[in-house]
Amino acid sequence: MKDQDYITINKKTWNEKTDIHVNSEFYANDDFLKGKSSLNDIELKLLGDIKGKSILHLQCHFGQDTISFSRMGANATGIDLSDKAIAKAKEFNNQLNLDAKFICCDIYDLPNHLNEQFDIVFTSYGTIGWLPDLDKWANVVSRFLKPGGKFVFAEFHPIVWMFDNDFKEVFYSYFNVEPIIEEETGTYANKNSSIETKTITWNHPTSEVLNALIKSGLEINSFDEYDYSPYNCFNETEEFETGKFRIKHLQNKIPMVFSLTATKK
Repeated sequence: MKDQDYITINKKTWNEKTDIHVNSEFYANDDFLKGKSSLNDIELKLLGDIKGKSILHLQCHFGQDTISFSRMGANATGIDLSDKAIAKAKEFNNQLNLDAKFICCDIYDLPNHLNEQFDIVFTSYGTIGWLPDLDKWANVVSRFLKPGGKFVFAEFHPIVWMFDNDFKEVFYSYFNVEPIIEEETGTYANKNSSIETKTITWNHPTSEVLNALIKSGLEINSFDEYDYSPYNCFNETEEFETGKFRIKHLQNKIPMVFSLTATKK
């Protein structure tokens, strides 16, 4: 598959999803614009005090987390493939009189759009599955980190992506063996939406993630797994504690999220 094929298809999908997501209960954008942070405990604990630090947020969608960083006193820059999402991010940033910056480009092409290094590179939840090559991804992370800078990553666990949508049977390999091409109606932020989209994604086992980062010159400082998701974005879920969701019939038997921090040597 040519790179441009998946980029064109996925960009179209994310452009179509943006308006639905901005207006969804899932993203609670009205509350966000009134001051509510979009960040979860998992990533907040990993980030620590970010006041005065520079942060590059990869695959930022329409910028809620990037803007939350700015509200916390960081110098934040967000990157995303969707021009419609970046336009919304800039609109909200201006509306809130903040100084976050936003760039629209494919993540692999970022070195052609940005020439600086950051104290922190951040990415989270549903990001790397859109990328075919994690070695190239990790090299981008390393390229934009200052020496001694920190990479902070929270992501859905690859085991989650092995199942069918209702978590009844294993559909896909745990390993990155081929692109996964899907067509669906609705979106995780509004499952009743009539939107019809096509996506091309890849499963990445944790060994692929860790080895890509290590090969790019990063030292892994922490790696954790969680038996819940902070987002109610899957089918067949139950909220067993406030803001913690599991697949009801699987209870705490599978990991749903992992996180890591790494330092550029």
